Parts: sequence; structure tokens; C-alpha cells
Amino acid sequence: MKTIMLATCNAAKVAEFNALLAPHAFQVVSQADYAIPPVEETGLSFVENAILKARHAAHCSGLPALADDSGLAVDALSGAPGVYSARYAGVGASDQDNLLKLLDALEGVDPPRRSARFHCVLALMRHGEDPCPLIAEGCWQGSILPAPRGAGGFGYDPVFWVPDMACSAAELSAQHKNRISHRGKALQRLLSLLDATAS
Repeated sequence: MKTIMLATCNAAKVAEFNALLAPHAFQVVSQADYAIPPVEETGLSFVENAILKARHAAHCSGLPALADDSGLAVDALSGAPGVYSARYAGVGASDQDNLLKLLDALEGVDPPRRSARFHCVLALMRHGEDPCPLIAEGCWQGSILPAPRGAGGFGYDPVFWVPDMACSAAELSAQHKNRISHRGKALQRLLSLLDATAS
């Protein structure tokens, strides 16, 4: 089994990636396990931030590193919170803080104008100096509910309505979410790229 460093300290993301990658003979470890501090996310796009995080983790650990930069883009908010999704309510904000700020920002916005999508960019660095990282993207269309629903998932999942499933992302099982989410789609594209480069 191959070990990949995931450039995050988020235990929920590590568990999600392990579930997604275990069938492909990859073991995911967190940069927190190696006491690697997070790099400052100075990029203005998901791609820039994913590359920054993956290169930092690979350079510090000596392992191949995978970084996920994901976020929620809400049309009525001109794409916000976007790359600032994890710190929408400020540096160190909790998921609940961010979620409440989002609902407050959308107060009074009619349902047809609450369209949104999750974006995910994955960057895989085979080593710290890798000049050609593998980049894969995924998108998940939905809309923002007026109040949270469901107890699963994390982040904005309780307010992200999935029309095809007629439920919130937080009401999906982890297995189902992993198949249809922005992250699941990006990972399938990344695995296809890995297969192509190995052949």
C-alpha cells in the first residue's frame, strides 16, 4: 500500500480520503501526524491554493502529497465564500460560525436565487520539486437551504441542497456522498490521470 500525505489537519477530510483511496491501495496520512504546520493560503483560486499546500507538504515530509482546496460558491453572493470558505467567518472560525454567516448573508434571498456549487481542486505532488503536479477538478451543483438539515458530513453540508437526491448533503450516507460529491468527482479524475501516467 502506498502512503500519501494529505495536506490538511482536518480529521474528517483524512477519513473521507482514506475511504475513497483505500480501494486503490493508497493509505492517507495527515500532515498533522508529522507536525507539519499549514502553509499560508495566499492563492486567489482553488488551483493556486491546492498547489501551494501540496508542494509544502511534499517538501516537508518527503512523501508524495495530495492537497484538496475546496469551497462553496453562491451565485447570489457573487461566488462567495469561494476560496475563503473555511475562514468565511474569520481565521479560526468553526464550521458552525461559517454556516451561520452564510445563512445571515442570504437572509431574505428567494429560493430561486440561492443556487450554489461546491468546487474541489486536487493537486498531487510526487515530490517537493515536482514541476508537473497532477491537477483534477470536480463540481457539485445545488442550492442553499434556509436552515440546516441532517447530522452527517461537515462544513456547509447541512445547508447544501442536492436536488437529484431531494435532501441536504448532510443527509446522505458517507458512501453515497463520496460517489457524487465535488471531491468524489475530482478524485475519480485524479485516479484516471494516475492510470494514464502509469501506462
